[in-house]
Amino acid sequence: MPDTSPRGLTRLAFGGDYNPEQWPESVWQEDVRLMREAGVTMVSVGIFSWALLEPAAGEYDFGWLDQVLDLLHDNGIRVDLGTPTVVPPVWFYRAHPEALPVTAEGVRYEFGSRGAICHSNADYRAAAANITTKLAERYGDHPALAMWHVHNEYGVPVSACYCESCADHFRRWLADTYGSVEAVNDAWGTAFWGQRYTDLAQINPPRATPTVGNPGQALDYKRFADATIRENFRAERDILHRLSPGVPVTTNFMTALSQCDSMDYWAWGREVDLVTNDHYLITDGRRTHVNLAMAADLTRSVAGGAPWLLLEHSTSGVNWQPRNPAKAPGQMARNSLAHVARGSEGAMFFQWRQSRRGAEKFHSAMLPHGGTATRVWREVTELGASVDALGEIRGSCTEADAAMLWDWQSWWAQNLAWRPSEDHDPRERADSFYEALYDRHLTVDFAHPEADLSRYPLVVVPALYLMTEAAGNNVREYVGNGGTLVVSYFSGIVDEHDAVHEGAYPGVLRDVLGLTVEEFSPLLKDERVRLTGPDGSGLTGDVWTEFVVPRGAETVWTYTDGLTAGRPAVTRHRYGRGTAWYVSTRLHAQDLDAVLGRAADDAGLAPRADLPRDVEVVRRRGESGSYLFVINHTAGDTKVPLDVPGTELLTGERAAGRLAVPAGAVRVVRLDG
Repeated sequence: MPDTSPRGLTRLAFGGDYNPEQWPESVWQEDVRLMREAGVTMVSVGIFSWALLEPAAGEYDFGWLDQVLDLLHDNGIRVDLGTPTVVPPVWFYRAHPEALPVTAEGVRYEFGSRGAICHSNADYRAAAANITTKLAERYGDHPALAMWHVHNEYGVPVSACYCESCADHFRRWLADTYGSVEAVNDAWGTAFWGQRYTDLAQINPPRATPTVGNPGQALDYKRFADATIRENFRAERDILHRLSPGVPVTTNFMTALSQCDSMDYWAWGREVDLVTNDHYLITDGRRTHVNLAMAADLTRSVAGGAPWLLLEHSTSGVNWQPRNPAKAPGQMARNSLAHVARGSEGAMFFQWRQSRRGAEKFHSAMLPHGGTATRVWREVTELGASVDALGEIRGSCTEADAAMLWDWQSWWAQNLAWRPSEDHDPRERADSFYEALYDRHLTVDFAHPEADLSRYPLVVVPALYLMTEAAGNNVREYVGNGGTLVVSYFSGIVDEHDAVHEGAYPGVLRDVLGLTVEEFSPLLKDERVRLTGPDGSGLTGDVWTEFVVPRGAETVWTYTDGLTAGRPAVTRHRYGRGTAWYVSTRLHAQDLDAVLGRAADDAGLAPRADLPRDVEVVRRRGESGSYLFVINHTAGDTKVPLDVPGTELLTGERAAGRLAVPAGAVRVVRLDG
């Protein structure tokens, strides 16, 4: 595997977005002095600087950036250099107003935010290629350059445009994808409602219609929009590869299901040299550290299990949610090191110095408005020392116990209009299944439904409405060869074109689950059903029920009320050498644990009863050794049993028997042997 780590970075990455253009030059020397004090090893520069670098078409000013890069290099700080193509200057938009995106309702956005781009626009593509070329020619071999950072958070806030340029591009994409208008008609089922086309030129983007439009068209437009943005990334990446060989190229993902739903990150992960991610806590009442762990596991999985890099998170509160609480003392370190435990090669922030002006002036930073006399600054410097102490883990990989199947394209299809219940939310199912696995202290890899699953004793499927025939064959083979599968309701229903698989539900999962579903029976708002199971154990479901007919599966839990009373609710099917479980109602994490506990027994995954709830234990292993991360998210001290003694890297102390982890603290043990 080629080395795609940041060039010249010999320690874990620690730093953040650095925007010196917001400050007078007199501040820059203070910045680098404080960066050295905090242990900063790398900063991201230039991401929003197009208007300064090219103040008018064809006129360039690189002097300030020359000075900044030289200053950082002289102080031993590596640079993640951005191409500023997320923010075209106002002069560009005044010359090319058609490069501003258009909504499905026909409204064209104005200049004044960020990411307002029609990615099909030829003038934007040419201008982006030009500024990228100029940067690569000037800085491609600069000694401070560690990696290239293309654009910023693709897909946020605009993931699709519906203008005439996009219409023309969409038609070309359809021709390349399907070959003929007849194939498009077949894929979209245009015989329904008389939507048949006789020429690709008749097809427009799925703009606003009086009622629901064609779901196949809507799904393909999401694919097209994602592919179009990826084309623009590849164009910049290829320029950088050509003019700056040997320097890795990335763009910052937003893999958390709570933050971006428009990018197919399985496809994006194959395009970057190094997977990087931005993650921000969503303060919606959920256990934020569970969402964080899930996002980190998902990012690692997009990277194919290889090390990745947390390129942005916050030191404390953000400024774009309805309510933006500060992080509690110690939470910044726990958040940062939880990402590292799950594969990140460091912890970067947005941003270095808190802005005084602009839309994000109340977003926390490494150096707050209050300066070095603040709690945040003290915690930043403490974290910098901790990250430095963990440098030897570079290149090691996180070990997983189980896998969760996830597919962004299935998510897109599920979220189209007119599904059986608006209360069924694929993200919520993924969150709940992940939380139940997390509470069993299982580290989770995510996997594409067609990926090799053979190394996992347990695979869960929380929400895969769309499953291809190949995916169905894949999970059948997995179970047949001895794997344990747990599937949630409304999975396996349609193919890649959103067409219902022939025959009874659940389509491609019928055989492996050993059952059919005669009919969906979604529940009304706040309606619940009771389930009884082994030894009279009871569970509670809501949102969804089904009329399940076993075809070889055994009934484990039964509905006791509602329309489906007396029918199977949770089933278990022996298939080949493995076992497949089916859950036909929505169970929340606590009740899901009863099902997952039995499935884990089938998979031979022993319970970790010796670990308290919200004490996270994750292992990384590599050529340098094996490392155990223990993160105590609770308000009480705890002790965690160690099977193997070792050295705790943050304190330098020996650890054996039971590892003491104070409330809110993190410990990392290099295990002996």
